[in-house]
Amino acid sequence: MSQAAARILNGGVRLPPLPTIRELVKLYKLQAMKQLSQNFLMDERLTDKIVKSAGRIDPRDIVLEVGPGPGGITRSILRRQPQRLMLVEKDERFTGTLQLLKECARPLDLQMDIYYEDILRFNIEQHVPDTEQRIHLIGNLPFAISTRLLINWYADVAARRGAFRRNDTCMTLTFQKEVAERICADLGSEQRSRLSIMSQIWTEPVLKFIIPGKAFVPKPQVDVGVVKLIPLKQPKTELPFALVERVVRHIFSMRQKYCRRGFSTLFPPEMREETTNKLFEQADVVDTLRPFELSVVECLRLAEVYAEHLETHPEVATYDYRGPKQPPKCLD
Repeated sequence: MSQAAARILNGGVRLPPLPTIRELVKLYKLQAMKQLSQNFLMDERLTDKIVKSAGRIDPRDIVLEVGPGPGGITRSILRRQPQRLMLVEKDERFTGTLQLLKECARPLDLQMDIYYEDILRFNIEQHVPDTEQRIHLIGNLPFAISTRLLINWYADVAARRGAFRRNDTCMTLTFQKEVAERICADLGSEQRSRLSIMSQIWTEPVLKFIIPGKAFVPKPQVDVGVVKLIPLKQPKTELPFALVERVVRHIFSMRQKYCRRGFSTLFPPEMREETTNKLFEQADVVDTLRPFELSVVECLRLAEVYAEHLETHPEVATYDYRGPKQPPKCLD
């Protein structure tokens, strides 16, 4: 048995004969746009491997693919035969190739919807109004929006909204290798960052494998990591997402200094030293640790004491240490 035939048997249904993605890119004269951070993945073995990393896709499931481009990963998803495949693509130049795949999906009794929208503004509740079906989020993300999109989705996980109204919606996504390693970085790792903490509060991130940059067209300057993010059945905090994100962002704003330095910038100068000392003592956190040496639990304890501080000092919630300085008051 050929390797191609084995992949079809192991990977799902056989699709009608189609030109390769490389041939379609040439046929439609498609070029990746640098301003949209586009890189095409041509190797079908790798697209199959990405979709396999998403785990079991049942015949009643919905798959939402982010940025399908010419449709490499889309083909691999179609072979797994979800009940519905939703493609969210900002660039309408790919209409020809995606419509071709849609025609191939018709005999499979599979609903395929194409939305030419910005994924950062896409309202999935409008298109999937109920929660009867499990959703998988899969995508070769544009590098320029990957971190912002992920933080937006974590906010949705925390609020149980959007694609995350059910607690079994998993994300299987590509990132620059360095970003993928940050997402999964363990305590003490020099790669540990704000993204590590936020990822590990609401999900269990797993780095599945690395794709060499040469597999993409055009070849990016970096390799690419495929990460599966599994939302926790019980998140590690019930604090408001925005509050936790604010505290963690400040802590890691000075990641090579003591963690107290970044945390202290949450407070105006006149109360900064005293308040920082008090809150670190209340949280039982050593204030001379570097940010990457803090555990998720320690970051959350700092967020908790900050939340308690806001109950008596609500004006601190809007303080911006980078904002314009208040002029000194004139004494009469």
